Amino acid sequence: MQYYSLHNNAPKVPFSEAVIKGLAPDKGLYFPESITPLPSSFFDNIEHLDTIEIGFQTIKQFVGDEIPDSELKDILRDVLSFDFPVIDIKENIGTLELFHGPTMAFKDVGARFMARCLEYFNRTNDNKVTVLVATSGDTGGAVAQGFLGVKGVDVVILYPSGKVSDIQERQLTTLGQNITALEVDGVFDDCQDMVKKAFLDKSITDHRQLTSANSINIARWLPQLFYFVFAYKQLKSKGKDIVFSVPSGNFGNICAGIVAHKLGLPVKHFVAATNVNDTVVRYMNTENYDPKPSKATISNAMDVGNPSNFIRIQQLFNNNFESLKSSFSAYSFNDQSTKQAMKEVYQETKYIADPHGAVGYLGLKEYNLKENEYGVFLETAHPVKFLDIVEETLDTKISIPPQIQKVMNKKKVSIKTNDYNKLKEFLLS
Repeated sequence: MQYYSLHNNAPKVPFSEAVIKGLAPDKGLYFPESITPLPSSFFDNIEHLDTIEIGFQTIKQFVGDEIPDSELKDILRDVLSFDFPVIDIKENIGTLELFHGPTMAFKDVGARFMARCLEYFNRTNDNKVTVLVATSGDTGGAVAQGFLGVKGVDVVILYPSGKVSDIQERQLTTLGQNITALEVDGVFDDCQDMVKKAFLDKSITDHRQLTSANSINIARWLPQLFYFVFAYKQLKSKGKDIVFSVPSGNFGNICAGIVAHKLGLPVKHFVAATNVNDTVVRYMNTENYDPKPSKATISNAMDVGNPSNFIRIQQLFNNNFESLKSSFSAYSFNDQSTKQAMKEVYQETKYIADPHGAVGYLGLKEYNLKENEYGVFLETAHPVKFLDIVEETLDTKISIPPQIQKVMNKKKVSIKTNDYNKLKEFLLS
């Protein structure tokens, strides 16, 4: 499998090089040269396949021959070592829980998969790789945990000061070892801009081999397609058309779901549910892509003003707006509506949704499910990660799971910075 830049001004590269580089030399995102649908027998018999075999069959073509099948399956056994249950919430609505991993967020799978791939590619190399990543919330903790102690890899995480939850901050600032957190005086877009600038700064890249663990990296992005296939396995017996509503910030997760659909996964429609950072929602209404600075919300992992992965979604639909509209919708909701949805779900079903899951639930309501459709909203993080807002909104107490308890009393260590030059100075030190 070869990967090309969506800016179309860089050489094609194999999977390993795309993973190690993260971003193409022309600043474009890497994209697979082809997506070959799986045989219909795969989906016809999916209920008889285990998690590892499903993961292997769906990711194999994207990895190609660069990781032997036995090694790839070993990586998947490590990465997919927890559950991905679909929980029925109402008669025709369920939630796909993606928070049963080590940092209790959906990004655990992509971060762990990328870490293991990078470790494999770096096994005979004495040169260190620096993973440089911006986070609006959950990416940082997942990447920190996924890469902790990985040989030959240093991790530098930029996060916006005061704009991630306390638990999210602890998960990325308390691990030490090969993990460094930079606390940026700004918003997520500032962090992401600094990361992109560093990748294009020859004075840095001549000194350090940089790669990214944001969803711009194919090894972080593509494994998210597993979620949608795992959900289908559980829902197939219902015999209904499936609609996925995905809380969307950088749009990597929903984009991976569309890749699963291109592999042959039966999906009726995709809904991108966003908070007030509504760049894609406005685009779907006007066909004019007009990114704006991000605004802080209670669903902070979606506080992204210029979502990187939307260009990949457009490519998956051959840049045809009408084709995109037939399979994809986008809706925006404010904090007040999000809190109301959290209350509604809890009062009617006793299910505790975090703010991101609540936005996904609102996406299904706005879509207005038809009689033979079953809607699935993705619950992307455990509600404990947004403890204060959930307990205050629902007037209830949440017990602290063991994965979170172990970071609660650790000392936060971060380096404060407010401009690109400070980041550059750190990377060159």
